[in-house]
Amino acid sequence: MPDVATLARELGSHKVLLDRADRLLYRYDAIAEGEVPLAVALPETTKDVVRLVRWAARAGVPLVPRGAASGLSGGAVPLVEAVVVAFTRMRELRIHPERRLAEVQPGVVTLEISRAAEPHGLYYPPDPASYRQSTIGGNLAENAGGPQCFKKGVTGDYVAELEWVDAAGEVHRARREAYDVAGLLVGSEGTLGLITRAWLRLEPRPRHTRTLMAYFPEVGAAAEAVSEAIARGVVAAKLEFMDQACVRAVEASFGLGLPTEAAAVLLVDTDGDDLEVVEEELELVAAACEAHGGTVRRAADAAEADRLWQARRAVSPALGRIHPHRMNEDIAVPRSRLPEVVRRIQELGEAYGLPLAQFGHIGDGNLHPNILYDPRETPEERVHELAHEIARVALAFGGVLSGEHGIGLTKRAFLAEALDAETLAALGRIKQALDPEGRLNPGKVLPG
Repeated sequence: MPDVATLARELGSHKVLLDRADRLLYRYDAIAEGEVPLAVALPETTKDVVRLVRWAARAGVPLVPRGAASGLSGGAVPLVEAVVVAFTRMRELRIHPERRLAEVQPGVVTLEISRAAEPHGLYYPPDPASYRQSTIGGNLAENAGGPQCFKKGVTGDYVAELEWVDAAGEVHRARREAYDVAGLLVGSEGTLGLITRAWLRLEPRPRHTRTLMAYFPEVGAAAEAVSEAIARGVVAAKLEFMDQACVRAVEASFGLGLPTEAAAVLLVDTDGDDLEVVEEELELVAAACEAHGGTVRRAADAAEADRLWQARRAVSPALGRIHPHRMNEDIAVPRSRLPEVVRRIQELGEAYGLPLAQFGHIGDGNLHPNILYDPRETPEERVHELAHEIARVALAFGGVLSGEHGIGLTKRAFLAEALDAETLAALGRIKQALDPEGRLNPGKVLPG
């Protein structure tokens, strides 16, 4: 058994949790539960992380990085006896308006970046649904997206530079240039290095935004409208999808005025500095929706638009209130195949006899099918079987296993079907080169 008391002496007792009652709270993320960690480290500086990593190397102890534990793939769950590295005390945030950059430590909550940048007329576009609680370290680990991902991009698109600590305890900094090591770390789920600081690009806020809601009598028709709108040249700021199960859950929990009779709802923002172009794009979306049987309602003002987007962000908590047990899938497929994919997933839920809710960033082809179940009535093996079938749908239609939630623990086994043996071997060599002892977040991402 490693002497974790020495870690407390090296970092300071106030930065290490050793009581079992404290450690129990760090064995989970939002979807999975793992082993009770040996200790929980709460670093406050990059130097603390260096001391921690070097201690772990000497003691032969694995490290599991953790942000706000809002992840949905088991990525922050310890699978073996390990030290969990909770970055929530690393919360330095500086705005450099002249360079349009935010300099942040990994424990900064995502929304705080835009709030700090607002006085300078700037904001940070990536906006995952959990942006009020998720931390930037977790966003970097998963390459998180959000409703604006179609037009604005995902987390990795805004990374200018990263500082990280490698498996040997050495500190590095890299910009997005030769070999793009910073890009390699984004989305690596803490398996290649521990990110301790990031420099993120900021953008000016668009002067104008317009919003509409469209609802449809059939789920595939909503996807067809999305494909047609994009084919017409629309680059919407937000293009989001909710099926009837999501709409009814939101209404039951929060009563925000969504049409519960609809089989599917689209929420759309267009934005920009030219009002004529913004309104023209919104009209193109409206026409595409109406062409596929949709009923369109334009938001009368900013307050109504805010209520609509509040409804979209309420989907996950609303589903959680009516079904405490659910498996949140995350796939991305070519937009041209969306109608077939959403219909096929709906059919799978019916075939398995399990309630299934679909929502997501449909403009980017990123869908979040949620399998809702009661473990007293449905064996978890059957839930995992359905999740595997949904993953296979994504692959069959030219998509990928994850759009933004990561592979983590829950999709590890599927990766062997998504990638050929040579590619998996190449990924294994990258892991071996950067973490030769396999101490960084073991048991995640790569199968076997």
